[in-house]
Amino acid sequence: MNITRRTARENAFIAAFEVEFRPDELSEIIAYSRECGEYAVDAYGEALLCNMTAHLPEIDAMIEARLKDWTLARLPKVNLTVLRMAVAEMRFGNEGQDMDSVVINEAVELAKKYGGDNDYQFINGVLGALARDGGKEASQTC
Repeated sequence: MNITRRTARENAFIAAFEVEFRPDELSEIIAYSRECGEYAVDAYGEALLCNMTAHLPEIDAMIEARLKDWTLARLPKVNLTVLRMAVAEMRFGNEGQDMDSVVINEAVELAKKYGGDNDYQFINGVLGALARDGGKEASQTC
């Protein structure tokens, strides 16, 4: 499967959103996406999903620390999923910190496409704060 990184991220986002409602079925969701062909999760997207699920408590803590007067429970599922995917890629991906601006831009584009009218500004703010904090966790995939 040869798709762009943007498409890989979007397809992984769609699968991650489904995981929000079926948390124990990640491998089935990935397999089904590949079987159907449309929105197929490639190896890059699968690595993003695996990192997201493997590090979910850490990722949620990083997000929550930057929410100010909000909690994860108050976030719309689309925003939470976009943030989780981006943080997984920024902090646990193999690309390096120099890719943070690309990841943030891609997350903003997903928020514009799937979120509410001004959700992209919120996503940009949270991820921008995370990028400014620096640091990179050890990469780990499932």
